This record gives sequence, structure tokens and C-alpha cells, in this order.
Amino acid sequence: MNFKLLKQFLALAETLHFGRASEECYVSISALSRNIRHLEDELGVTLFNRDNRTVMLTRQGQKFLEYAREASSQWNLIRHELTDNSGQLSGEISLYGSVTASYSFLHELLRRFRIAYPAIEIKLRTGDPEHAIAHVLEGKEELSIAAKPAHLPRGLAFKPIATSPLLFIAPLEQQVPNTPASTPITSAEWADIPMILSESGVSRARVDEWFRHRDISPRIYAQVTGNEAIVSMVSLGFGIGVVPKIVLDNSPLKDSIRVLDVQPELAPYDIGLFTLKKNLKNPLVEAFWRLM
Repeated sequence: MNFKLLKQFLALAETLHFGRASEECYVSISALSRNIRHLEDELGVTLFNRDNRTVMLTRQGQKFLEYAREASSQWNLIRHELTDNSGQLSGEISLYGSVTASYSFLHELLRRFRIAYPAIEIKLRTGDPEHAIAHVLEGKEELSIAAKPAHLPRGLAFKPIATSPLLFIAPLEQQVPNTPASTPITSAEWADIPMILSESGVSRARVDEWFRHRDISPRIYAQVTGNEAIVSMVSLGFGIGVVPKIVLDNSPLKDSIRVLDVQPELAPYDIGLFTLKKNLKNPLVEAFWRLM
């Protein structure tokens, strides 16, 4: 198996876009397409369904993706063991985190890691923090930063980095209907206030539990992906939202937001690093893990 070809397959499987995959692999689109066809001919199956608009993995492509990720990981490990006699770690690891994590926690962590291990390259991908654990479980990235869920999936390791309170936030100016300016919000008032919440994840589970314990059916105005989008919509006066304090502290819109004194407070976020336990056998991953 040509591992450069395997890397190209992985890039296309993860981006599902020939243009982005070709840029990531530093090959032309025509060369990438030709190489994927060659791989399909070698395997005797169709790995991708593609037309002028979309690229999708076939059932066989999904199965081959599992093999490709494992083979790539093992290849990197054995190559490092066989060729590195300097005692200095080198190679590449992949990391997933939210935009907020990239310029808060990760900024300092990556600075320290670069000083300690200058020969290790880090491939960083940013996106919705609610997808962080899934990216590790599916093998898309080796490490991720996210909030700890109530129950860790089997085979997943977690290392805490920080704790962040979960805050109810409202626009600085009185724009949200039925929201008292200073007095505590009653149960009846909560039922009429438009709420902007995450679609899923730890914060959504905490908010749902908070309302359920008070026998309140919230009026959900919007369910969005990403905490930054919640801050933006709240600042525009669309409703009240719930976000981790670290997101608000790092938001350019924090001066247009006020924090509501809501009692009892929501349980805080435990933010940390995730990886598969088996990934800790990789000396590069273990080095990053140990540096926390």
C-alpha cells in the first residue's frame, strides 16, 4: 500500500471536497482524482460516489476508512521507532478544538509544546466543540479539547485542564421581552422569555435539567451550533442564552452582554483533553498528554 495514496484518501474522506483535499495534500485536483481511481481499481470497489456537486463515501469507503486510519497511525509509529535514533520526537499529531479553545487554552499549550518538542508538527482543526469527542472516537483526530460529559465513552481518556462556570447571559440593553431589568426572573416569566441554546452537548443537558427541575417549559427561540453564535444572537437582542464563561471572556461582543444572577447556578464546565486510551501508546500523543 502506498501511504501517500492512503493519506490522500484520508484527506478526501474527511473533507469530502476534491479542492480542499488536493490543497491539503499538495497535489492537483486531477492528480488526486486519478490516484483515488487507481486505489479503487486496486481494491476492486467504489470508495466514493461523486458528481459535479457532491462527494460521499460508499459503504465500502466507510469500511476502508476505518482501516486507513488505523494503518496510517501504525505506519507513523513504526516509522518513528525504526528511523529515530536521536532521542528527539518527530512526526505529526492531529488536534481538534473550538475557536475559543484555539486562542485561550491552546495558545499557551501549543507554545509550550513547540518549545519542548520542536520537531513534532501539530495539525489543528477547529469546529463545534460538541463534535470534539466524536472526532476522537471516529479516529479523525488523535486529541481534542472539550467539556467533559456526564459519562465518558468506553476507551476514552480524559485529562482536566480547567473549570468554567456556565452563565445565563442577556443583552446589555433591555431588548429581550419579559426580562426584568434587576429583579429575579420568576418561573412564569421564564416560560415567556425567548431562549437561545446549543443544539446538544454538555451545556444543553445542564440547561434542560435546570428547567426540568423547576417544572418550566422554556420558550426556545433558536437552537444553534457553537457557543460563539449564542453570544452573537444574544448581543443582538434575540433572547437569553447560556454559554461557558470562558467563551464570554474571549468574545469581542462581551461588552454588549450582561450576566444574569440566576439561582441556583448551573453546574460548571470541566474542560480538558480527550484521546483514545490506545492512542497514549503513541509517544507523540503521550508527550502532548504529559505536558498538560
